[in-house]
Amino acid sequence: MLQPVIHYGIHFLGPLAVALWFYKPQWKHAYLIMICGMLIDVDHLLATPIFSPGRCSINFHPLHSYWAIALYILLLVPKKTRLIGLGLVIHIIADIVDCSLM
Repeated sequence: MLQPVIHYGIHFLGPLAVALWFYKPQWKHAYLIMICGMLIDVDHLLATPIFSPGRCSINFHPLHSYWAIALYILLLVPKKTRLIGLGLVIHIIADIVDCSLM
């Protein structure tokens, strides 16, 4: 019961905290962009079954692979892609925490 609360708490409250802390004047815009990081879960549609409660996403789904994670970290460097990178990295952190709680 606690695992989904932590997982989705990080997914939604992590970007909100970053938006409010670092992007206060434009926090809504920053939050919306970071929340779009959840779109990488579209790669779950490639798996059979689509959802498996005991499966760790990290390095199983293509957009959760180590290569993709390295790209997401690189997106943090340029200012133009930083919000996208933050959303994706926070998403990956949520999934890593979820995997560690399994």
